[in-house]
Amino acid sequence: MIYISRRTDVSVKKAVGIKAIAILLSLVVCALVLFVMTHLNPLDIYIAMFKGSFSTQRKFWALLQNTAILLCISLAVTPAFKMKFWNLGAEGQVLIGALVSATFMFYIQDSWPSWLLILVMLVASVASGLIWAGIPGYFKAKFGTNETLFTLMMNYVAIQLVKFCIAVWVPNGSSVMGVLNRQTQCGWIPSLFGQKYLINILIVAALTVLMYIYLKYSKQGYEISVVGESEKTARYIGINVKKVILRTACISGAIGGLAGFLLCAGTGHTVSATLAGGNGFTAVLVSWLAKFNPFGMILTSLLIVFLQKGSGEIAQAFRLSDNISDVTTGIILFFIIGSEFFTNYKIHLRRK
Repeated sequence: MIYISRRTDVSVKKAVGIKAIAILLSLVVCALVLFVMTHLNPLDIYIAMFKGSFSTQRKFWALLQNTAILLCISLAVTPAFKMKFWNLGAEGQVLIGALVSATFMFYIQDSWPSWLLILVMLVASVASGLIWAGIPGYFKAKFGTNETLFTLMMNYVAIQLVKFCIAVWVPNGSSVMGVLNRQTQCGWIPSLFGQKYLINILIVAALTVLMYIYLKYSKQGYEISVVGESEKTARYIGINVKKVILRTACISGAIGGLAGFLLCAGTGHTVSATLAGGNGFTAVLVSWLAKFNPFGMILTSLLIVFLQKGSGEIAQAFRLSDNISDVTTGIILFFIIGSEFFTNYKIHLRRK
């Protein structure tokens, strides 16, 4: 009665329309679920969700900052995933970049000019993320190891390194690192036009444009696409597959290290084992839903951060359990992911 065929050509307008319908349907389902579970007016709940991101200027800038960080980490995993190098170590690469920045801030303090300390932190964080991803990249290129497990295990190594350093720096046993250089603000990314996060946002915006150009128009971007499609084809046309794998893994890690620098120097000015907040794994979803398009990832990142903040506002405003907000976010993401099926495939009814 029913058969499925793959869509060969889907216009951007149609793909956006399918996702829009999926989001609307998810909101309807969420309204029904919330009404059954809480007996609250769904419209009031959605208004509270909107207020979680746009009710004040501070919340709006926090929304943009969190979107920029998630987008930066998504840009980090995109080249690797497009090459089918399954880099699940973005969490660790961000943490190691933040740890290196925090190390310089802790030991240098204000003995260097702030601009010099920021520059050294930036270079060191990017280099550390590059090395952290380059290690599994080297073993993948040289020995064909499983990069999924390798990069995943590197996350736990990074977490334990952060915990060890905090235990050394804060010997009172609290395992909590305070704000570094609070008095002098040496090593802090300065405000621009009175906005604390504006430089972070501008850096990620520039990186988004550069990544789009790199993947779409550069020779290396072409090599990434070919290796991702077929390593045999890549070797046949003369591409050095091992070199491409190692180079792409290093680029992925370097951008992850940059995200760690932005979190440490431009956001919290500290380091902790939970600093990345799970964004290393959420970034995989962002990149995949946007089909590795950096500009598409802007909207996807914004949507996910909006849902996270809105769900938290719901729990706080109506004194509900955080599980309610997780249910709401999960339903909406489920519909968005499910819409990918209808974007790529078409359902037909057989006629007798």
